[in-house]
Amino acid sequence: MTAPQFEVVVIGSGFGGLCAAVKLKQAGIDNFVILEKDAQFGGTWQVNTYPGCAVDIPSHVYSFSFAPNPDWTRRLASQSELLDYTRAIVRDFGLEPHLRLGVAYEGAQFEEEGGYWQVRTSAGPLSAKCVVSALGAMNRAAIPALPGIDAFTGTAFHSSRWKHDVDLRGKRVAVIGNGASAIQFIPQIAPVVAQLDVYQRTAQWIVPRHDRAIGPRERSLLARVAPMRLLYRAFNYTLYEINAPLYVFFPRLFRLAQAVGLRHLHRQVADPQLRRQLTPDYTMGCKRVLVMSDYYPALTRPNVSLVTSSVAQVRANSIVCADGSERAADVLIYATGFHVGHALASVEVRGRGARRLFEHDQDCYKGCAVAGFPNYFTVTGPNSGLGHNSMIYMIESSVNYVVEAIKAIRAQGLHSVEVKAEVQRDFVAKVQRKLRGTIWNSGCKSWYLDGRGRNYAAWPGFTFTYRWATRRFDIGNYVVRT
Repeated sequence: MTAPQFEVVVIGSGFGGLCAAVKLKQAGIDNFVILEKDAQFGGTWQVNTYPGCAVDIPSHVYSFSFAPNPDWTRRLASQSELLDYTRAIVRDFGLEPHLRLGVAYEGAQFEEEGGYWQVRTSAGPLSAKCVVSALGAMNRAAIPALPGIDAFTGTAFHSSRWKHDVDLRGKRVAVIGNGASAIQFIPQIAPVVAQLDVYQRTAQWIVPRHDRAIGPRERSLLARVAPMRLLYRAFNYTLYEINAPLYVFFPRLFRLAQAVGLRHLHRQVADPQLRRQLTPDYTMGCKRVLVMSDYYPALTRPNVSLVTSSVAQVRANSIVCADGSERAADVLIYATGFHVGHALASVEVRGRGARRLFEHDQDCYKGCAVAGFPNYFTVTGPNSGLGHNSMIYMIESSVNYVVEAIKAIRAQGLHSVEVKAEVQRDFVAKVQRKLRGTIWNSGCKSWYLDGRGRNYAAWPGFTFTYRWATRRFDIGNYVVRT
């Protein structure tokens, strides 16, 4: 029987994939490869380069606990600094020899007799004892099927594939969408374009962005005094973690928190009609709460218009709305987010009995394992997402669990481990029960919910309860084959 080429194949080189790679090396597992479809590693922060792109969680928390960075120059880091951080991780932990850049993951098939995976890639097939999928949810841009879109003769692109060679100065620009990316780049481009039309489907809850520069003296202190760095990280973690009860246990209290968003809106927008258009009609927290201090002022500029009528048709040089109005456009920018749910089943993965991964549902055990898919693990898979704190904390928790599973397979020379179907079923049922009373399940439409209205994204609790749930690999809950 031919042995697989690798012990582990890691899919993706964002924070999840890099974390998995570091932990594998620290566990003494060096025979692994990281597949990355793009020409550069870095995940979200390599792909999204639009003007103003930045994180909305403090930098000192949005980083690995095992690789603190005392040199963040801002409380909320920019895209370029975050990408530099991933480069430092690759350099400092010796990950470069493991990277296969420009190699797309095209699918996998479990070989039941040998207990390993045959993996299909754009560079040819390979085999591995285990697969760790760190694809991430934000990797497939959602382009709306607008009527007549093919007739548009101007330049069109998605915010996650920003065309930096397109000069927006003096152009008439239409932005479709007003989500997390739009509110960051709109203030950046508004001063230079001739006309900016922002097409809004749903008003968003937006709170002030408490950002600031971190000066040289403060950075030097954080670099030299490790306890100070730990305290600063712990302070920022706690500051955000105390919001968890609003999301999970007492969602009605979010109505009180709405006062912060409304005050922010009223302070920055004087026009009553524009205020009404920008006031959400759902409870704060049901969708992602956005953080920005200069979005509202950008909308009050004389060359910026908020359009709330839906797009009826796209023409060669204009957009026609449902109310019959027509607005000229030279450039069309999609700020329409990602196909979050479909990303989980974006490639064909066939497990035991040729079952396809996430074909009919998105049930997953602890966001890490799926019944019917031996030796196949996910990093922050279904129901391990957040609305209130750093996903890096969740990534580390998930990776620790996955690497412990791989270590068990290796140490005991196992054919495979596969979570028991009944264990997964009970776990998923418990998670869904807990989600019923949360803010995410309070009635609005969001990316947290699938087409059936089921919440497949969020973890219904504190981040530290997820850390506790993934603290060890519970092999007793798995079918173990020797």
